[in-house]
Amino acid sequence: MMKVLIINASVRNQRSYSRKLTELFVENWKTKYPLDVFTYREAGIDSIPNINEPWIAGAFKKLEERTEENQKALQLSNELVKELKEHDIYVIGTPMYNWSIPSGLKAYIDQVMRINETWKFRSGVPDGDYVGLLENKKAFILSARGDTGYGENEKNGHINFQTTYLRHIFEIMGVQDLTVFSLDNEEFGGEVFEKSKNNIFRAIQSIE
Repeated sequence: MMKVLIINASVRNQRSYSRKLTELFVENWKTKYPLDVFTYREAGIDSIPNINEPWIAGAFKKLEERTEENQKALQLSNELVKELKEHDIYVIGTPMYNWSIPSGLKAYIDQVMRINETWKFRSGVPDGDYVGLLENKKAFILSARGDTGYGENEKNGHINFQTTYLRHIFEIMGVQDLTVFSLDNEEFGGEVFEKSKNNIFRAIQSIE
C-alpha cells in the first residue's frame, strides 16, 4: 500500500483545470491501486502562510537550541514536512500564473524547503552541493497553462518558471523520479484546447 499526497494550488475551484487533472489522476490511480491511501493538501483556496522572521530564526537553529517561540513558528512547517516524509507519491496540481506558480504554492514550498529536514549541504557548510533527504519518493506535476510551447527549446521555454522551477525544487529535496503533464492552450479554447485536453487526459489515464 502506497500513500499518495495530492497538492492543489489553484485559487479557482470548479473552473480549475489543474484540479480536474488531479481528480482524473486520483480516479485512474484508484482503479489500478485500490488499496492506496490519499491525503489532500490545499495550497490555493486555503492559504499557506508565508515564512517570516520568527520562522527563519527557528528553522536555522539546532533542534536542541530552539525556544518555545521557535517551535511555535515552525508548527505548520513541521506538519507539512512530516506529511511529505510519510507519503510515497506526490501529485502537484498547479496552474501557470504569470509564467510561474501561484503564490500559495510558493508559500508551501518555502515552508517545506527545510535545511537538515528535506535537504542539506553534503559537506555541512554552504557550498552549493545539495543532498535531498526525501528518499524513494515519486512525483507527478500536473500543470494547466494558457499558451503552449513551454518545453525546452520551444518558443516559450525561456519563460517557463513553473514546471522547470518545481522540478528543480523537488530534485533538490531528493525526488528524482518526477514526471510532468501539462494541459496547454486554455486561453485559446475551441478545437485547439479540446485537442490538448484529449491528449493530456489520455496521458494521465495511461499512468501506471
